[in-house]
Amino acid sequence: MCRHLAYTGPELPIGALLVEPPHGLYRQSWAPRRQRHGTVNADGFGVGWYADGDPVPARYRRAGPVWADLSFADLARVVRTRVLLAAVRDATLAGADAEAAAAPFAAGTWLFSHNGAVPGWPDSLAPLVPTLPAAEVLAMEARNDSAFVWALVLARLRAGDDEGQALADTVVEVAEAAPNARLNLLLTNGDTITATAWGESLWYRSRSGGGTVVASEPYDDDPHWREVPDRTLLAASGTDVLLTPLKDPAAPPGRSPARPADPAPHASDARTEEPRT
Repeated sequence: MCRHLAYTGPELPIGALLVEPPHGLYRQSWAPRRQRHGTVNADGFGVGWYADGDPVPARYRRAGPVWADLSFADLARVVRTRVLLAAVRDATLAGADAEAAAAPFAAGTWLFSHNGAVPGWPDSLAPLVPTLPAAEVLAMEARNDSAFVWALVLARLRAGDDEGQALADTVVEVAEAAPNARLNLLLTNGDTITATAWGESLWYRSRSGGGTVVASEPYDDDPHWREVPDRTLLAASGTDVLLTPLKDPAAPPGRSPARPADPAPHASDARTEEPRT
């Protein structure tokens, strides 16, 4: 469900990443090439970006399909940024939350998106509600699985966890409560990108002019795109990518996940760490 993309690097018009590529996020709203669940992402869209000198991101979100927004192409042509996070939505369940349910979700300097679905929502995650501060539950922007997963991540971030640990622990917690959950999470703090590949496709590439793109699927046929192995945490800056295997709570006891093969076109483009618990 859904497609999303994040970028960090030299300043670009947001349209250069979302609209101009032949298979960009704009086109993925009606013709994704690698989406395994759902066929059309017409239940809302959003883009968040950062302006120079302002650490708090701006957001533009709508409840309908991006192709129906006649102003978006003009906006994307002239707005420039060094960091962005954008998503097009295929809703797991129809709801009444309109654009509030469209990613990216935001708090402080963070932008967040979830590509996937939580089986059995909301009952499957009801046992996790007591683990959250009441204020986080009451402040949820929408009443869907993605907003609740964001609340879990945000509680960890506000407690002092770094971005990678917050995503890794949330994925494991949700996967334990709802086996077969698909949890590709995407987070930026206005500088770096952190993401998980868990049940959905995730790719990355370095742009020739500098910068790193992380996306649900490639927006063109450039051979430098590399797929992130499933059950992996990705941390990216504008120049470097780090891949860390994640431990799957459904794996047999004592069995560690396989270390991903080096997917980078150059040795300096990607590194791997020991599995993240």
